[in-house]
Amino acid sequence: MVALNGVLDVELTVPDPEELASFWLRRGLARGGEGVLGTETRPVQLRLADGPYRHLSDLHLGCDEEADLVGVRDRLVAMGVETRLGDGVLRCVDPIFGHAVTIEVGKPEPVRSENTRPGNRPGETGRWDAAPDAVMEERPRVPRRLAHVVLSTPDVPASERFYVDGIGFKVTERAPGGAGVFTRCSPEHHNLLLLRTRAVPHINHYALEMDDVDAIGKAAQATLDERPESHVVGLGRHVAGGNLFWYLLDPAGTMFEFFSDMDQIRDEDRWAAELARRPAPSASPVKTWGPEPPRIFWVPADLAEIAAGREAEGL
Repeated sequence: MVALNGVLDVELTVPDPEELASFWLRRGLARGGEGVLGTETRPVQLRLADGPYRHLSDLHLGCDEEADLVGVRDRLVAMGVETRLGDGVLRCVDPIFGHAVTIEVGKPEPVRSENTRPGNRPGETGRWDAAPDAVMEERPRVPRRLAHVVLSTPDVPASERFYVDGIGFKVTERAPGGAGVFTRCSPEHHNLLLLRTRAVPHINHYALEMDDVDAIGKAAQATLDERPESHVVGLGRHVAGGNLFWYLLDPAGTMFEFFSDMDQIRDEDRWAAELARRPAPSASPVKTWGPEPPRIFWVPADLAEIAAGREAEGL
């Protein structure tokens, strides 16, 4: 199986890319070129393109070596998926969604761990004679990186065949009742979630990793101060993945997530044998604590516009 090693970046096509770029610049991301946003260590995280309706237009992944790309090509060709391979890059099109998938030899830049906050916990004091950093900081912390994408697909098995059997993602665990499959291309619990929908294929959300709960809260609050209507659900902690979350809408109408503290998988055998089958102590399939997601979490308000845009493109 191909040695995928991470999500490098994504391209989002929206009717007003400059409005979306300005929004993320105010959240602390930096311009890395025309329509390109990123961080100091990962200058390309979001690529923005102009189009009549909002959608994911390219999912850009990394792999270890060129031989891995040959394996992807051979598997996809056997599935009837056309590919282009050359100069260390493989390109193909998702047969369900219609967006591009690009796999390139190279690894994501590592995320530095500096600026972790000291804290005081029962029996463990790490902060003496000082107020918490979150109290003293004048601005919210900048997102560290784009970390995962969730796609709502009307055919989970077909999407799983493409991304797992073809592209090379690993299955982490499955949502109850066939509602979705969590997959990964790194030690993180998920980098790509394929979520069942009765509607047309669409991006459910993209997620940016934050330092901690304070970074999530302050960034979300700054967003709400600017755009109160952007709130979807949060703050809470997920069951699958175990991460803290807060979901909001960007100006184009795409949901995004500020998150931290995601499950990390090092022992594959133990995870598969024990943790992937653990019963959820929560009655909710989504959260262990926090508010229950509203309908817009599952079904975007502009679904008719997405359907019309796809039909106009012949999808």
